[in-house]
Formats: sequence, C-alpha cells, structure tokens
Amino acid sequence: MSAADFFDTNVLVYLFDAAEPTKQSIARGLVSQALAADSGCISYQVVQETLNVVTCKFKRAATHDEAQQILRRSLVPLWRVMPSPELYARALDLRKRYQYSFYDSLILAAALESGCSRLYSEDLQDGQQIEGLIIENPFTD
Repeated sequence: MSAADFFDTNVLVYLFDAAEPTKQSIARGLVSQALAADSGCISYQVVQETLNVVTCKFKRAATHDEAQQILRRSLVPLWRVMPSPELYARALDLRKRYQYSFYDSLILAAALESGCSRLYSEDLQDGQQIEGLIIENPFTD
C-alpha cells in the first residue's frame, strides 16, 4: 500500500472552498495530479473530516447529492488507510515524541503506514521530516 503523497484534511477541504480561490486552485492541481498518477493517499479520518466540513461548516453546505459525489469522485479513489490497533499505537508514539495533537499524530501515522514520502498539510510544521516523511505546506509562497 505505497503512495507518494498523503493529503491532510485541509487540502481536501480547499478543493470545495470557493471562499479561498488561490488555495482551491493549488489543491485541485495537487489532487488532480495524484488521482491521474494514482499516487495520492488519504485515511478514513480525512474522509470523515472532509465530509463533515463540506456538509456542516461551509457557508453554503454541500447537499446530500453533492456530498455523495465528493465521496465517490474525490475521496474514495484516494482512500487507502483504515483504522487498526497498530495505527493507534503508532499515533500515540508519534504524539509523545513530537508533541502533536492526537489527531495530527493519527494523520502522521496514516501517512507513514501508507509508505508516503510527503504529507501535504497547512497545519503541521512545514519542512519537518518524520521517519522519512516530509511535511509540506502547499499553500506557502
């Protein structure tokens, strides 16, 4: 289960956030490229968080049909990591070692489990390397 790039929730959310056109364009480019090359990855956590944001937190929330389309077209093709006892144990270890929140550590653990070399996120430390995984904020200048 190896992929090159893991996408944090914030990158997927920007795909559908018309209020942030620059970030939306960047996210669309990255995700489109990953889908075309079958090189992207997300976890169940990213699926859940993305669907929650687009259906509940946007000024104009996604309708049921739109959410189903987002799930089918954007999330399912990237979804590779499911929960496991080992994933949670690794997240706890990462949390202790790097002092990230549990949910951020769970993202890191999922990216590492999937064999990704890069984690796109605007929430984590840009440029940090964790066990061979490079964190990159795609929205910085």
